[in-house]
Amino acid sequence: MPVAAETFTAGLPVEIGQIQLELKKLWDAGNEVMTRASLVNLAVYSEQPDSLGKNTAIISRLAEDHACRAIVIAADPGAKESGVDAWISAHCHVSRAGSKQVCSEQLSFSLRGKQCGLLPNIVFAQLDSDLPLFLWWQEDFRAPLDPQLWAWVDRLIYDSQRWRNFDEQMNLVETAQEEARQRIVLCDLNWVRLVQLRIALAQFFDHPITHRDLAQIKSVEIAHAPEFRSTAILFVGWLAGQLGWELGENKEDSLGFRFQDEEEQERTIEVKLREKEGEPISACQVTTESAEFRIEHKTGADLLDVFFGRTEGRKMQQVLPAGKNDPVDLLEEELMRGGPHRVYLRAVSKVRDLL
Repeated sequence: MPVAAETFTAGLPVEIGQIQLELKKLWDAGNEVMTRASLVNLAVYSEQPDSLGKNTAIISRLAEDHACRAIVIAADPGAKESGVDAWISAHCHVSRAGSKQVCSEQLSFSLRGKQCGLLPNIVFAQLDSDLPLFLWWQEDFRAPLDPQLWAWVDRLIYDSQRWRNFDEQMNLVETAQEEARQRIVLCDLNWVRLVQLRIALAQFFDHPITHRDLAQIKSVEIAHAPEFRSTAILFVGWLAGQLGWELGENKEDSLGFRFQDEEEQERTIEVKLREKEGEPISACQVTTESAEFRIEHKTGADLLDVFFGRTEGRKMQQVLPAGKNDPVDLLEEELMRGGPHRVYLRAVSKVRDLL
C-alpha cells in the first residue's frame, strides 16, 4: 500500500559543511540503542515539486530490508533564484533480535537554479566509504551528460516506461556507460515489472516434453494497460532474444508484428498487442502448433492465473505469484537480483525499433 508522502519530513536542517558533524551527533544521541547499517549508497534524483516527501517515504519502506545511505535530491533547474538546502535523518527499524534499532541514514538536498550543477560534487562528498553507488534517476536524461557523475555510478536505475522517446534516451544511457568505461550496470524498472510474468511463462517449458513447443510457437498475444505498451514490447523482446527471433521486414502493420526464426527463415511468428485497462500486463497467450499457454493477471490480484492445454490432450491450471507495480516493490526486486542484466540488453536489441 502506498505511503502518504505528506506524513514524512526531510529531517533536521543542516549546513552543507556540517553534515558529517551533525550525523555524528545524531548517532551519539542514540547511545547503544541505535545501530547504523549500510550496504550501498542509494542516490535518488528527481525534479518533481513533491518528490522529497514521496522519496523519503519510499526510502523509509526500503530501509526495512535494505540498509543503505540514502542521498535524496530534489532539483529545480528552472528556479530563478539559486540555492541549496540540506537535511539529515535516520530510518530505524527494530532488529529481529528485538534489542536494537537498525538505522539507515538519509541525506536530503534541495537544489535550485545554477546550484543544480553541484549535483556530482554533492553526491561524491556524501558517499559512505567504498560501498557501491546505485543512482536512481527519476527524470529524462538530458545532453550533455556530466562524465564526472557517471564515473562513480555502479548501477543506474531508471524506468523506461516513462520515456516518450526510447531510442534518444537509450542513446544517452549508453553514452553514460561509455563515459564510465562500461562499468555501469543498466537497471530498468520497466524490465523488473516483467520478472514474475517471465518466470510464469518459462516454467511451462521446464519439462522436456514441452521443449519441442518452443520451436512451434506461431503466435503471441499480449494485453497491456494504455501506458504500458513499452512493457509489453520488452516482453516480446525477451521472447525474441531467448528463442532466436528476428523482426521481419514488414515489422509492423494493423495486425501487429511479425518475427522470423533465425534458423528457420520460413517460420513466422505473429505478435499482437492490445490495450486493456488493469495491470501493466494483464494477459499473455502463446499458441503453438498443438498447445496453448495462457497467463492472466486480474486487476489488484496477488497471483497469476496460469493455464496450459494441448489441442488433444491434458489441461493444467495453477496460480503463481504476481509482481506489483509499486516503486518500492520494483526497487526491492532489482536490489535482490543484481547481475549485469545481459538478458535485458539482448531483449532491447531485438525490439529497439519498436520502442
